[in-house]
Amino acid sequence: MNSNDNVYNTFNEILVKLFTDIMRIEEKAIITDDFKDISNNDMHIIEAIGISQPKNMSSVAKALSVTVGTLTIAINNLVKKGYVNRERSESDRRVVFISLSDKGRAAYAHHAAFHDEMIKATINGLNQDEVQVLVKSLSNLVDFFKQWRQ
Repeated sequence: MNSNDNVYNTFNEILVKLFTDIMRIEEKAIITDDFKDISNNDMHIIEAIGISQPKNMSSVAKALSVTVGTLTIAINNLVKKGYVNRERSESDRRVVFISLSDKGRAAYAHHAAFHDEMIKATINGLNQDEVQVLVKSLSNLVDFFKQWRQ
């Protein structure tokens, strides 16, 4: 076995383990007693809505790569649970804007803190050149996944 085989096997093992664990670990870290009434998927919807200005349903659906109909079902549940506010546009009643309630903002902050810890752990001990190589490598991986999304 040559060194290229070792590199391939190491990357394969790391990526498979990472993809297998990431959703499970993220859910365990994020869905605490304070947020036990929502799923990891709900938390990603909350993240997509964000804490800035209200967003329309189609822009959030596009960001999540889901249909507006699929998002509507999830938003209905998040509204019932008190995480999301829904409001019709004054100028066009067909347009629905969604924003986070105080409870939704707390969930968003909790999720952001987890991601902050994850990023700090990822770059811990790396110098600036190593960080740039990691960014390039992960960007290549994102580009690879874009091919499969279409």
